[in-house]
Amino acid sequence: MADLSQIVKAYDVRGLYPDQLDDRLAELFGAAFVEVTEAGAIVIGHDMRPSSPGLAASFARGAVSRGADATIIGLCSTDQLYFASGDMGLPGAMFTASHNPAKYNGIKLCRAGAAPVGQDTGLAEIRARVEARLAEEAPQVEPAPPSPGTITERDTLSDYAAYLLSLVDLSEIRPLKVVVDAGNGMGGHTVPTVFAGLPLDLVPMYFELDGTFPNHEANPLDPKNLVDLQARVLAEGADLGLAFDGDADRCFVVDERGEGVSPSAITALVAARELAKHPGGTIIHNLITSWSVPEVVKEHGGTPVRTRVGHSFIKQEMARTGAVFGGEHSAHYYFREFWNADTGMLAALHVLAALGGQPGTLSDLVASYDRYAGSGEINSTVDDQAARTAAVREAFATREGVTTDDLDGLTITAKDWWFNVRPSNTEPLLRLNVEARDTPLMTKIRDEALTLIRTPSSPPGATPSSSGGDPSPSGV
Repeated sequence: MADLSQIVKAYDVRGLYPDQLDDRLAELFGAAFVEVTEAGAIVIGHDMRPSSPGLAASFARGAVSRGADATIIGLCSTDQLYFASGDMGLPGAMFTASHNPAKYNGIKLCRAGAAPVGQDTGLAEIRARVEARLAEEAPQVEPAPPSPGTITERDTLSDYAAYLLSLVDLSEIRPLKVVVDAGNGMGGHTVPTVFAGLPLDLVPMYFELDGTFPNHEANPLDPKNLVDLQARVLAEGADLGLAFDGDADRCFVVDERGEGVSPSAITALVAARELAKHPGGTIIHNLITSWSVPEVVKEHGGTPVRTRVGHSFIKQEMARTGAVFGGEHSAHYYFREFWNADTGMLAALHVLAALGGQPGTLSDLVASYDRYAGSGEINSTVDDQAARTAAVREAFATREGVTTDDLDGLTITAKDWWFNVRPSNTEPLLRLNVEARDTPLMTKIRDEALTLIRTPSSPPGATPSSSGGDPSPSGV
């Protein structure tokens, strides 16, 4: 069927292999990508999933058929692909399904300099061209005159590591013991090279590249996937733990007590460090990061800018404002010195530098950046997203001292608490994030909002469907 609506998302291509995304389709995407970007050369990388090398090779065939030269950098993390795109000045394609289960694969696309390709920046046109070819009786890609391009291979891992280490000075840190859970994903490929020669006692977990994810899902945003790391940090008496997702563009941090460190706290910590290098700089944060983030930014002389959730919005604001750094609740961290692209590895190096540059523990270090009680993100399946959101608005918006805004979903703000409710673009879900000055107040507001969200619109007496069990954070 010439309908790609199930796999072409807002920011990337993602679907089941081979039922929804196969080698022939990858070849068509390669041709369309070159046609839309008008690129004379591109760079292509892939993760450790069994289907990824074949998909990447097929994409390259499609690209060269339209006259472009293709450089294949092979196994890499997504931020390593962004590095290659920025360093080489070429559009890029990364074959990965990130934290999704093994049966999935996908394509993340960027223009030269790691500029994002989404629905409004080329992806819709790429999809239309692929659908047009699929509608043909015998879809194929004809060579573009005057001749097809070439395919070459290049290893960028050492250059990627050297560039990251040029941005963060770790030469004078005290020795640290760090446990790293790669989740059988691309962190197992990048961490040994990036950490080589640093004063770190590295305890590796699940570094074997295995796209079937035999130990746990490569999605550290789900608390159950951090359990092994937390236990190992305690058993080893380590200074901290790091967990990477499948394509290793996100990094989650665990302190010496085995407790997870909020990505908002990491955002604030890195923001303070970046502002020390770039006084008066702008810091981007999405609207569901903690109140701590803009507070810390202002305290360090910076300008906080609030934006919608999602990497395309963050990157647009980074470019528009010239921001030095941006962070999201989902542990995506963006750096001006990294072409405004997200790199969990660079954020991890900042954490190591900050911790190793002083004698205290990580929990003590981040305490000043973690000032409020947060619920984490709670997903609820609902019968009518708009009706449930309206019910929440009606119940809260008329209260004294409360303000509302609709930047991304509905945000309700009071003196001592705030929450945001926003719909999923692809599923019948509402996502709730709550923060307050103390845990009892956060729990009260959270439960009140969830009751409204999970009460069915109709028919009377129907039973709401929810994420089940006690409210707890879940993925985005």
